[in-house]
Amino acid sequence: MESQEQTQENTSRTAGEAGWHVSRYNLIAQVPDSKMVAIANLYNGNCAAYTPLEMYLLSVLEELDENHPIIERFAKRGIICNLDERAALETMGRAACAASPSIGLTICPTMGCNFDCPYCFEDHGRGKMSQEVQDDVIALAERMLNASNTKGMHVAWFGGEPLLAPDIIESLSTRLIQLADEHNAAYHASIITNGYLLSQKIADMLEAAKVESAQVTIDGLGATHNATRHLCNGGPTFDRIVSNLRNLKLPFKVNIRHNVHEGNRAETDDLQAFVKKLAEESGNEITYYPAPVSGSEVADERGKQVGLLCGSDASEIGIRQEAGRFSVGRGHYCGSHSLWSVGIDDRGNLQKCWEAVDKPWISFGTAHDWDPANPLATASKPNNLTMYLNTASPVPDEECRECVWLPMCVGGCPHKRLFDKRQCVPFKDNPEQYVLALYARIGEKKTEDNKPSPTE
Repeated sequence: MESQEQTQENTSRTAGEAGWHVSRYNLIAQVPDSKMVAIANLYNGNCAAYTPLEMYLLSVLEELDENHPIIERFAKRGIICNLDERAALETMGRAACAASPSIGLTICPTMGCNFDCPYCFEDHGRGKMSQEVQDDVIALAERMLNASNTKGMHVAWFGGEPLLAPDIIESLSTRLIQLADEHNAAYHASIITNGYLLSQKIADMLEAAKVESAQVTIDGLGATHNATRHLCNGGPTFDRIVSNLRNLKLPFKVNIRHNVHEGNRAETDDLQAFVKKLAEESGNEITYYPAPVSGSEVADERGKQVGLLCGSDASEIGIRQEAGRFSVGRGHYCGSHSLWSVGIDDRGNLQKCWEAVDKPWISFGTAHDWDPANPLATASKPNNLTMYLNTASPVPDEECRECVWLPMCVGGCPHKRLFDKRQCVPFKDNPEQYVLALYARIGEKKTEDNKPSPTE
């Protein structure tokens, strides 16, 4: 009778025979002034440093015994795996189209705006949402809750400038919150506003409307901001926006978006420091993030396109932005890939992308008629619905499917893919700089339960 040791020896397999292989989504960079190597795994959302010995073991992984202790360590961090990660991403992409963890409504109470920003992708105009359309929005939300059986609702107030219609925000919020309560669904809300019309009365109303966060754009300090973020009559806006953020008691967190372009990129660090000081002085929760400006059809037609970033400039800004939100890979890019996320303009037209809310010709239906329980039959233009959903994984682009960045970009913005061109990450050809930016964050943050953050 064979001993237990002999049986184990006879059945022992290599890691390769057991199905283990190096992840196809590893990015690698030598840590400066060190023998350590940093590896970021985009599928697992993990970045860590490895010794020369560990790197050697990784290079001979498939020859190791499947019970080698390094296997568990590597697998936990995602740099090796025993599954087809791309196939898993594609499954996640298909599932995301139908999955309904929450319904998402991006509501534009008006498409009008008090600003005239040269890079804006919208063609502003029209009035405010009528009472009839507001009733349609409530009816649509109820149909979506019934069909999805979800236990969550998220509302994003958008425009135009939504604070030109605070009465509509207040009225619709009251009705939507009540509807969510009736369906035992958690209700969350956010707003994208230029911040010019904020007042304590408005802030208190937004708190009652359960708005938890606001995005406010500041394009630089003083005159730099005013050059692109000005009133329709050309008037300045910087001082008033900053005064609102500093002097009001804001019951929600504020994310300061810096639209970075050739005219203001030199102020990136200064503006970040300014925002930090503003948060300290005001006692409000205010954070900063940069975003490179991209072109838009409307801005080009108006002849006021600001200088776009390109090459190393866009790469630097993109790395700052993406390193700050490094996460587990996903199979979908945004709500455009979900049946349960819609944009609603002031006339009740439905869109799959908020960059299209001012373009009724791309609408797939109306809040009055569309029913997600029978999404294609009730869509007035079903092709405008399916074309967005069909850009989800599996991405209809062989180059994207083979790309190491796929878990992070998931094929890029669906709207730009459909109506402009594929938008790759700006630092696609500079993976080492991105990995080192992630590595620099190791140990900086801990999750609430005191476990290592995803970058550890």
